[in-house]
Amino acid sequence: MARRAPELNIEVSGPAVMLLIASVALGILGTALLKHPVPAIVGMLVGLYCLFAVKVVQQWERVALMRLGKYVGLRGPGTFVIVPVIETVTPSVDQRIRVTSVTAESTLTRDTVPVNVDAAIFWLVWNAEKALLEVQSFDDAISLSAQTALRESIGRHNLAQMLSERETLGHELQRILDAKTNPWGITVQSVEIRDVQIPPALQDAMSREAQADRERHARVILAQAETQVAEKFSEAAAYYASNSTALHLRAMNMLYEAMKEKGATVIVPSSAVETMGLGGMLATSNLAKNQ
Repeated sequence: MARRAPELNIEVSGPAVMLLIASVALGILGTALLKHPVPAIVGMLVGLYCLFAVKVVQQWERVALMRLGKYVGLRGPGTFVIVPVIETVTPSVDQRIRVTSVTAESTLTRDTVPVNVDAAIFWLVWNAEKALLEVQSFDDAISLSAQTALRESIGRHNLAQMLSERETLGHELQRILDAKTNPWGITVQSVEIRDVQIPPALQDAMSREAQADRERHARVILAQAETQVAEKFSEAAAYYASNSTALHLRAMNMLYEAMKEKGATVIVPSSAVETMGLGGMLATSNLAKNQ
């Protein structure tokens, strides 16, 4: 398949327009002084030559100089002169960092879940000569290559990985694209996964699953707490069984706490009073209230 030659740049620069105006003006002035049309014609021809011969390239741009269809070299930045018709220049190549947005719609993950993924590709041209001569349209090549690589990467990962490991997925895409574009004089600096969208029905299902998992976790924690409380009660019961004095003191403390509440009425059996010696404590408590 024949490769199409790079498009030629026929734009005129600001200095070239100024030289055209100056040449025409000088030609008209010479014609007025000499009363002869030759100066005006010469001024017009020189101006037209300057219009197509003088080129200006910005600091961040490079152009390829072609002489009768053959590559001569890169030009820029700054001003340079070419021979019109014999020499031409290609459109300029921007060597600044550029960003390309790619989208993969309704692509199946490894676990057959359709997702829509948006990504941003950050890349730059590090070799303008290769970018101009090795690939016809590197902008389109970057976009299509990134979209294809993104779809392939989605198919190799599960949905959980797509949602939780975006940075890892971006690094993988960056390595794949950089290996493909380096022969073109282009390097891919980074790939950022901006958004991963899943169907609304699946979102609801995942939300219910997460809620159920939280409820299960909460019940497990409550059951563990009940088990720990039961163990402590069992230890306390065993201790009270071997130490009746401690049991009496605990009962007296519980009765005292109940009696501290204002307006509280506590009914204690007489047998409990005699057994635990509560009479002294009740008398002491009543005296404290009357004081």
